[in-house]
Amino acid sequence: MPSVTYISPDGTETTLEARVGDSVMDTAVKNGVKGIVAECGGACACATCHVYVDEAFLAEAGEAGPLEDDMLDGAASERTNCSRLSCQIKMSDALDGLKVTIAPEQV
Repeated sequence: MPSVTYISPDGTETTLEARVGDSVMDTAVKNGVKGIVAECGGACACATCHVYVDEAFLAEAGEAGPLEDDMLDGAASERTNCSRLSCQIKMSDALDGLKVTIAPEQV
């Protein structure tokens, strides 16, 4: 199973194993990672699962689609070139070791 590390705004790191095909958000929510609110449950409709993808994984994580891009424009925390909604990143073996920093404000 691939692993993903969540870095909270205070610097605390939580590393979890993720099932291939599960979203980064699903893995966080199922394991009680604080900071990912996920109000819409992964429907790409709220931007409360905003994360910053480690630059080493940007290419493999892919670019935001049009709907995600629109949602990120309204995110509570600053949008950067590393911003993604964690509900839209599906775990794969290629993402093993992924690191994401949870945005400091979600709502």
